[in-house]
Amino acid sequence: MDHSVATLIFLISGMLIVGVLATKFSSRLGLPSLVLFLLVGMLLNQFIFFDDVELTQFIGILALIIILFEGGTQTKWRHIRPIIGPASSLATLGVFLTTVITGFAAMYVLDLSLLEGMLFGAIVGSTDAAAVFSVLGNKNIKRRLTSTLEAESGSNDPMAVFLTIVFIELIQYPETSIWSAVGSFFVQMGLGLLLGYVFGKVTVLVINHIKLETSGLYPVLAMASAIFTYAFTDFLNGSGLLAVYVMAVFVGNHDLTYRFSILRFNEGFAWMSQILMFTLLGLLVFPHQLIDVIWEGILLAIILMFIARPVAVFLSTLFMKFNVKEKLFISWAGLKGAVPIVLATYPIVAGIENSSLIFNAVFFVVLFSALFQGSTLSWLATKLGLTGDKEKLDHPIMELITLGQSDSEIMEVALPETSPVIGSSLTNIKLPEETLIIGIIREKNIITPTGKTTIESGDSLYVLSHKKNRDEVKASLIGKKKEEAV
Repeated sequence: MDHSVATLIFLISGMLIVGVLATKFSSRLGLPSLVLFLLVGMLLNQFIFFDDVELTQFIGILALIIILFEGGTQTKWRHIRPIIGPASSLATLGVFLTTVITGFAAMYVLDLSLLEGMLFGAIVGSTDAAAVFSVLGNKNIKRRLTSTLEAESGSNDPMAVFLTIVFIELIQYPETSIWSAVGSFFVQMGLGLLLGYVFGKVTVLVINHIKLETSGLYPVLAMASAIFTYAFTDFLNGSGLLAVYVMAVFVGNHDLTYRFSILRFNEGFAWMSQILMFTLLGLLVFPHQLIDVIWEGILLAIILMFIARPVAVFLSTLFMKFNVKEKLFISWAGLKGAVPIVLATYPIVAGIENSSLIFNAVFFVVLFSALFQGSTLSWLATKLGLTGDKEKLDHPIMELITLGQSDSEIMEVALPETSPVIGSSLTNIKLPEETLIIGIIREKNIITPTGKTTIESGDSLYVLSHKKNRDEVKASLIGKKKEEAV
């Protein structure tokens, strides 16, 4: 084997192993794992020279697609439906306001032109999905707040990407029309929403009706659909990242064949993508270059965290049902992560004059944000009285063997409080022919059902049935046809 190939394989394996071990330390230290991934990359670049910005940008975008898809499939529509308004406002107006305020600050702090300052503001203007999903995932913060932050972080990348590209074009081509750029924004968002919904619907239909040779191919098909959604939407000049998030939310909230396998594959693949992406981004940065912008970076991070983000949050959620404490928490939860660093590669690839200065300052701001904001989120939520009860796990604690190419399937049905079968014994429940309840999850315990077993509120049933009976089984157990996954 070629020596360079063996070295590359060794490097990738080392990055993954060190990254996995880093998550253990990050949880103990209360730090977002991305901080350690970045530090690992910075450490490795002392031994390995790496400066391929275009390759890093490509891997970064691919990783963002995977992370957005995983986060979207885990998002419950019933949680985000009530907060679509504020989340959308934060994802658009909030990003714009953050860009403007931070941009003016960067113009003076980094001695940039107005457009270069605005470019810096656009790059750091959005919150990062990978950072938010990972930091909020294990916190018992009130569901309304976490849903708002997750929906914002999943949908605000398109605004940041749009503003970044627009300011690069204005720097390179001053004659560019602002109004045409504004029109392009609405086209991109519209196409992203429309195609995300369409591809989500198609993906659910294909997964539930295709018969593949092995169950292991279904997660691959789902992930490939997400990547195709991005590519096709981007080809039509739509917002590919928005399309992926919308498609993922649609897929995650509908019945899927081999749903559990798909979600677990997504989770593992998203972690692998995070490790590779953040480590590669760390490889692009050299500590001695960061020292040159350390004070400017600290000042800009402080302005972003304590002025730009809070002002943007309070103005973009004006007249919305958030109290001052909740707005303060949302302001502090504006975590920066991979998206700003990936966007910071755009000026380098475009050949913008101060692109290296911008990249190093962005990296420092991201590191500072993740280090201080990410590690204090739980503490702040407790101090502000915004914590809630731990919710029960959405994922089953029992994984069942899939049935290959059989026409039968094992589905999980979580019973709502309005279920007509609550209080009934299994012998009294009318189900379609060739249907059998083979397991019950009750308060994290597995119950072996018998004819005398009585169904209780909160139970999750494992049902073996023919695929064609899926809707009828759901109607019998839930009380009506239900397409949403439970």
